[in-house]
Amino acid sequence: MSASEALAVSSTIDAFRWTPAHVAAIGDGAGAAAPLIERLPTPVLPGIDIWDHWPVIDRNGRTVEFPGGPLVVALTAPVLPDPDDRHAIARLRLMQVGPDGWRDFGHLLPDGFDPGSREWAGTAVLEHDRRTLSLYYTSAGVRGEAKPSFLQRLLLTRGRLTFIGGAARVADWTPLEEIVTPDDILYQSDMTGGGAVGAIKAFRDPFPYIDPDTGLEHVLFTASRAGSDSAWNGQIGIARREAEGWVLLPPLVDADGVNNELERPHIVRHDGRLLLFWSTQAKVFADGGPRGPTGLYGVIADSLYGPWRPLNGTGLVLANPAEAPFQAYSWLVNDDLSVWSFADLVGLASPPVDVAQARSAFAGTPAPVVSLEVDGDRTRVIG
Repeated sequence: MSASEALAVSSTIDAFRWTPAHVAAIGDGAGAAAPLIERLPTPVLPGIDIWDHWPVIDRNGRTVEFPGGPLVVALTAPVLPDPDDRHAIARLRLMQVGPDGWRDFGHLLPDGFDPGSREWAGTAVLEHDRRTLSLYYTSAGVRGEAKPSFLQRLLLTRGRLTFIGGAARVADWTPLEEIVTPDDILYQSDMTGGGAVGAIKAFRDPFPYIDPDTGLEHVLFTASRAGSDSAWNGQIGIARREAEGWVLLPPLVDADGVNNELERPHIVRHDGRLLLFWSTQAKVFADGGPRGPTGLYGVIADSLYGPWRPLNGTGLVLANPAEAPFQAYSWLVNDDLSVWSFADLVGLASPPVDVAQARSAFAGTPAPVVSLEVDGDRTRVIG
């Protein structure tokens, strides 16, 4: 894209600028609190930790129904002494959830297929033929590296979905396509950020969206603003597929100076408008500024390029309860406004004092589902 074309596109996107004033207006977040998880949930896969997970959707963003229930893709790892270590060995897993509980179909991608050292979050779309599964996901690190690095790549591959004896399987994956790369003009390419949890930079979590007004395919992603003077430079980026390939566009949400990670962005169409959601944690708000709770945040617009405005005046949609600020994370709003997340550190009122306490409190399994009601630009959490 030429400089003049980039300027023209930039002038058409009316992004949401998340400011300290929005965050300060959240207060204690009590009005958006999720129900308390009163006891550690039983793992749906003994010996396996599960965290970010999402249903297979269609091109309109609707959860696809299969015999036996929705298919689900999840980040998983064997249970380790330190639950934080799971991020360094994460694999995508194919599962199904239905009236009789969860079924496990094993790793989604073949061993050695991914070019990284671990597989991170994304989106799975069933195409119109109901046989082709398009997987947009994040490859992290480099295969064979001795120490996990923080390189993140947005990848796309397509496989053939079949059911044999009621068990789902995806095979014949196409060669990986790298959707787009950071340009250091809009989006930062150096992702180390010091390497600490919550400090790394982002180019991950792809979510595809076809704009019904134009028919053009876009991909949203978690990003970091290039050239920022702040260590907290989180954004929600966007790219558009054009005849010559994918093209980076200016971000839809800019939290520069406010927050470092706007994770797992996704769009839900509701009553003719677009709801754009993301998750973030209290610990990744800027030092010296107001902090929001760990929770689900969102903005609303009438069209993809905006103008975007904050839900509930602040952006906060759902928060962990004050007495259990770490109980869940990585919320995903489905087309029926049900909200999925995973049970994180359950029952802790403050950060764990050591690895043993973290392991005993970490559930590593899907959290109870809650739902939202939407009235104009306001939302409400319902059990």
